[in-house]
Amino acid sequence: MRVAGFEEPGGPDVLQILDVPAPEAGPGQVRVRVRTAGVQPFDLAVREGWSPPGTPEGFPRVPGNEFAGVVDQVGDGAAGVQAGDEVLGNCRLNAYAEYVVVPAEALAAKPASMPWDVAGGFPAAVMTPHIALEEMGVGPGGTLLVHAAAGAVGTVAVQLARIAGATVIGTASERNHDYLRSIGAIPVAYGDGLEERVRALAPDGADAALDGAGGHALDVSLNLVKDRDRIITLVDHGRAAGLGVRTTPDKRSASRVAEAARFYDEGRLRVHVRGVFPLGRAADAHREVATGHGRGKVVLEVGE
Repeated sequence: MRVAGFEEPGGPDVLQILDVPAPEAGPGQVRVRVRTAGVQPFDLAVREGWSPPGTPEGFPRVPGNEFAGVVDQVGDGAAGVQAGDEVLGNCRLNAYAEYVVVPAEALAAKPASMPWDVAGGFPAAVMTPHIALEEMGVGPGGTLLVHAAAGAVGTVAVQLARIAGATVIGTASERNHDYLRSIGAIPVAYGDGLEERVRALAPDGADAALDGAGGHALDVSLNLVKDRDRIITLVDHGRAAGLGVRTTPDKRSASRVAEAARFYDEGRLRVHVRGVFPLGRAADAHREVATGHGRGKVVLEVGE
């Protein structure tokens, strides 16, 4: 099968199309013929040499930890799926490939209403905010502050918090303020005076904060949220422990993706795709993600 992988870590140009043996589904596993795969900072770290915990060493390595496709092969004892099912899935590596093998429990059904480009970037986009909002106890009557609210994770966090009944204040550049209003957030601009602008909207501060920007935004959150256990940073991991704030725990589950997929099918949640690249242009997709700009997901188109 064709994969986008690398023989040694480095910059985007190390990614190339390789021919490798197609995997086979073992007991409790399912093989999926991948249609689309999301691209995110996690994958860039893998390409640069980071090994996610519990993954095998060695090369070639194939990035990609979210995908959408069609079940192609079902191993003994794999329950709840059958060949031909359209699914959404999570893995640690190997999604930039024509086929990927995962445990059956790593899959959720893809709604018929969800296009393939959205589907490929959906599992990881919804997983992190779903976990974070649950950990922070975001619910009816609360106020959530989301930094980098127009990004892929921020966008979903805003919508999930609104579904949960919370008021959401979202920080973003001014060009994204109309977009934030369209998904239910009250927008505020980054930069000097951020705390004052938030307090003008919420005089007592926020009940919780999801930080997708780090630096100054995280510092402001410390002043706006009384309980630091209700601040989660997605990017400033090196400072989290010292500041007494949290990072997102690894509590991934297909049930979270399934719930978010139901919200999508009901028209209550949307995920914006800002770029779709063919598998052979995985390096360009990585460059696009590395800019840190633009709203929504970047997706690889793998097969048909």
